[in-house]
Amino acid sequence: MKIFAGRANSALAEKIAAYLGMTLGNAEIKQFEDGELFVQFNENVRGVDTFIVQPTFPPGDNLLELLIMIDAATRASASRVTAVIPYYGYARQDRKDQPRVAISAKLVANLITVAGANRVLAVDLHAGQIQGFFDIPLDHLFASPVLIDYFKGLGLTDLVVVAPDIGSARMVRAFGKRLGAPFALIDKRRPAPNVSEVMNVIGEVQGRNVLIIDDMVDTGGTMVQAAVALKGRGAKDVYVGCTHGLFSGNALKRIDDSPIREIVVTDTIPLVNKTSISKLRVLSVADLLGEAMRRIHLGESVSSLFI
Repeated sequence: MKIFAGRANSALAEKIAAYLGMTLGNAEIKQFEDGELFVQFNENVRGVDTFIVQPTFPPGDNLLELLIMIDAATRASASRVTAVIPYYGYARQDRKDQPRVAISAKLVANLITVAGANRVLAVDLHAGQIQGFFDIPLDHLFASPVLIDYFKGLGLTDLVVVAPDIGSARMVRAFGKRLGAPFALIDKRRPAPNVSEVMNVIGEVQGRNVLIIDDMVDTGGTMVQAAVALKGRGAKDVYVGCTHGLFSGNALKRIDDSPIREIVVTDTIPLVNKTSISKLRVLSVADLLGEAMRRIHLGESVSSLFI
């Protein structure tokens, strides 16, 4: 078993390797003057169970780098190539909801498969049906154990968990069950991409601490509007828990200026180039990914991680 890292989140890959008591494999990744990517494995992978850790958030070079690394490992006769994708880019384009648009999430799945991946390991896909876009095995991990442990440690009383839209209701209800907290729902409309409007709050939040759970936060608009709406209905402190922190544009400033008391994300996406704010806390999913990779290598159950 060997682990190689792309450049998108090498820090997470280092933590995964440390959990497994390993060091990262030696791979040379560089860019030519014209922008073309070059990948070479500087050690033997023939007959090796090979894991490539690379999230595919923008820019597109992150996805292309993953594809080229998979191809290089396949052509070097690796026995099995597993694409470890902590954040699966283009996941929000998972259906044809308008005329003449692409289903980009399916296209990315095709690219990964054709590149030569034998297996995929992903964390909190935006839409569950993406698992069916692949014709190879996909192990779907959830960051909920990491987030639940953290929020349990806060010892919040009178807690209610809130789904920011109907699409996340099932996930958030299960989250609340693990925390022993009741459930509420935001009735949201999205008139345009990255634009949302809170229409109503369904559930009792007055006088309660509120925890909003979602798979990702991008511009922060949905979370901030939800926090304002919840505070307007008498909620006490508002917390946010998300797996993927994209934080596009001025998202962090928008959150810093909002009624949100604390926002917790994981390190599926590196935040080294983001302005830090006191309200932001980052938890690591390295141990979760490392344990899943160990079990895949040994042929053990991955789903039992979440029982």
